[in-house]
Amino acid sequence: MWWEPFLYILSGLAALLLIGVPVAFAFLIVIVVGILILQGGGMAFQQIANSMYSSVASFTLVPIPLFILMGELLWHSKLAEKMLRTLDMLLGRVVGRQAVLTVFAGAVFSTLSGSTMANTAILGTMMLPDMDRRGYARSMSIGPIMASGGLAMMIPPSSLGVILASLGGMSISKILIGAMLPGLIMAALYIGYIVLRCKLQPGLAPPAEVHRPPWPEVLRACALYLLPVGLIVFLVTGLIVLGIATPTESAAMGCLGTVLIVAAYRALSREAMVAALRGTILVSAMCFAILVGAVGFSQILAFTGATRGLIDWVTGLPVAPIVVILVIMLAVLVLGTFMEQIAIMLITLPILVPVVVQLGFDPIWFGILMLINLQMALTTPPFGLLLFVMKGVAPPGTGMREIYTACIPFLICDAIVIGLVILFPGLVTWYG
Repeated sequence: MWWEPFLYILSGLAALLLIGVPVAFAFLIVIVVGILILQGGGMAFQQIANSMYSSVASFTLVPIPLFILMGELLWHSKLAEKMLRTLDMLLGRVVGRQAVLTVFAGAVFSTLSGSTMANTAILGTMMLPDMDRRGYARSMSIGPIMASGGLAMMIPPSSLGVILASLGGMSISKILIGAMLPGLIMAALYIGYIVLRCKLQPGLAPPAEVHRPPWPEVLRACALYLLPVGLIVFLVTGLIVLGIATPTESAAMGCLGTVLIVAAYRALSREAMVAALRGTILVSAMCFAILVGAVGFSQILAFTGATRGLIDWVTGLPVAPIVVILVIMLAVLVLGTFMEQIAIMLITLPILVPVVVQLGFDPIWFGILMLINLQMALTTPPFGLLLFVMKGVAPPGTGMREIYTACIPFLICDAIVIGLVILFPGLVTWYG
C-alpha cells in the first residue's frame, strides 16, 4: 500500500526534526537511508545528486539572495530604524499605538525583504523591548510581531513566492503581484483586531503617548526616509507590473537602488556591508540547503509510489472540487506545523498542481492560497518556524505558551483572508 512507506518516511523526518536535527540534515539523512533501503545505493546516489544540483542551479532563484540582501542592507545601515521612527510620527492617538505601528512597520519592511525570519527578528528586536517598557500585554506585543513578520511571505518581494512559482511552473510575476492585495488585507485585519481588542480591554495597552514634532519636521522625515522606500518598491514591484522587467531583473534593480540609497545617506560603511553580506550568505545558504534536501526527499516519495497514490486518492474523493481544495489547505496547514515551508512546497506542489488543474482551478489562485496557508503555518503551534524565531528574540522568561496564545487571533484573521480569496478569486487573478 502506498500509504505505508509514506507514513514511514514522514514519521522518520518528523522524528529527526523533533529531536533538533537541522532541517537540511534531516532531509539528507532520510534521503540516504531511503536510497540504501529502497534502491541499494550505487548509481541511485549519483542520479539523486544530479537532481539536487539542478534544483538550485536555476536562474529563476537568483532573486532570493538579492531580496535578502536588500533587507540586510537597510537593517545594518540603520535606515530601517529611521523609517520606523518616521512611521511613528505619522500615527495619531490611536489605541494600541505601538502594536499598530508594528503592523505598519511589518508591511513596510516586507516590501524591502523577502525573508519572514529576517522580518520577524527585526521587528522583535526593535519593537518588543519598547512595548515591554511601556507596559503592553505580551498577547498584544508578541502577536502583532509574529503576524507582521509573516507578511514578508505575501507582500512583494517574497522569496518564498519566487520558489513557489518556480516549483509549480507558474509565472513568478503573477504570483508576486497576486499575493500583494491579500497581504494588504491581512495587515488591515490585524490593525482592526488590535484597535478593537484594545478598546474592549484597555488594560492590554497603555494610553498612547503622542509627542508629534512640528509638521515641517514630519514632512522632512517622510521625504528623507519614506520616499526612498517608495522608490525601492517601484523598482521591485512596479517594474514587474508595468512589464518593463522580469522578476530577476527587478530584484537586481531593487538591490542596486538599495545600495545607492544607503550610500547616499553615507551609511554604506565597511562594517554594514560585511554584516549584510554575511547575513545574506547565511540565510540564502539555509534556503538552498533546504531546497536541495527537499528535492531528494520528494524523489524518494515518488519512487515509493506515495505521490501517485496520494493523487489517485484525492482525485477519487466523492466530493465537490472545492471540498478537495479545502482538504488540501487543511493538510498543508498541518504539515506546516512541523515542516519547513520550502520543504512542504517541494513535497506537495509537484503532486497538487496537476490535481488542481485537473479539477479546473486556476493554478495562480491555488498558489496564492498555498502562500497564505504557509504563512499561517509559520505561526501555527506547536512547531511553526516563527514561533521559535520569536522565542529567540523575546526577553528571558518568555514561555512558549505565551507565544502560542498570542498568535491565535491573528491566525483567525489569516483564515478570513483565505475565505475571501476562495469566494473572490479576482483578488489574486486581477493581474492577468
